[in-house]
Amino acid sequence: MSDRFISLAHRTDCYHCKQVADQIITAMPYRAEVVCDNCGATRVFVPRIEDVSGPGTFEKPGCYPTWSLVSDAACRNCHGTHPHDLSIGCRNFTVRCRNCNFTHFYKFDLEFMAKDV
Repeated sequence: MSDRFISLAHRTDCYHCKQVADQIITAMPYRAEVVCDNCGATRVFVPRIEDVSGPGTFEKPGCYPTWSLVSDAACRNCHGTHPHDLSIGCRNFTVRCRNCNFTHFYKFDLEFMAKDV
């Protein structure tokens, strides 16, 4: 299985450059990140816990609206390809398999901006 188990784009306004642009979302077992395709602003999240429990969310209200997305991905727990629910806020990033409820919870760790060219 590839380390990059989820990769998708979500078109919305960037918190940094304020332009409507694709936000490239990547989730791996050891890291998750959101990168603005326009300005390169990047938010990096690191793993906090993995859990198999009933559906729910770890999200608390944050400084930006929470994105609720769905992406097909290979699950590390049940080993099938199933829809995964993504919940991305300014402090947390959660990925949950709809088949077995295996959940990756990441916490915000680092933010950086690309240098102007």
